[in-house]
Amino acid sequence: MVGWRVAAKICGLGTAHDVAVAARCGAQYVGFVFYGPSPRSISPETAKALAVPLPKSISPVAVLVNPNDDDLRKVTGAFPRLLIQLHGTEDLRRVAEIKGKINCPIIKAVSVETSYDVIQAKRYQEVADMLLFDAKVSDLNSLPGGNAVAFDWQLLAGGSWSVPWILSGGLTVENVADAVEVTGAQAVDVSSGVEDAPGFKNGDKIEEFLSVTQTL
Repeated sequence: MVGWRVAAKICGLGTAHDVAVAARCGAQYVGFVFYGPSPRSISPETAKALAVPLPKSISPVAVLVNPNDDDLRKVTGAFPRLLIQLHGTEDLRRVAEIKGKINCPIIKAVSVETSYDVIQAKRYQEVADMLLFDAKVSDLNSLPGGNAVAFDWQLLAGGSWSVPWILSGGLTVENVADAVEVTGAQAVDVSSGVEDAPGFKNGDKIEEFLSVTQTL
């Protein structure tokens, strides 16, 4: 991590221009989505080409939803280095199984609506290298992430965790400072908050968001 305290992940990238903006403006992580129903989904081959120019200081993150072993092989085979973000309903056993199959750090996304969800998330500290807290959505047609929905940040206030964690869910340039102040997050994740429409990133919004996180 570079000199500032709060790291940033720009997720759902799909063009060389947007990846270059994220890298130039100070993102520590760039996320590529491999989930067909998402408007941000791209192929492993496309993501590999986008990740080639990245310096070693920036980590590519592969976002998968309930992947099978073949999905994992395709994605991990495309990258020399990456983190795997599991953003589905993978249980403790499946996360441990995946971690045993691949030589990549695992980020487990956890959907949060109540304090019970936060308590349940603690179990994943046993098997995941990092956690990511996102808002739980009740609409069955909603995507697992990237829905521009926030949750009650007070649920994470004062919490103690044995692994690093990332705050996600409805973050924007207008609210990210408050979100960090309330939760104490040391890393944040944004997707819809830097878009003009689902799947269409705005380079100016990426730059503005990262300029704020660098002051936190």
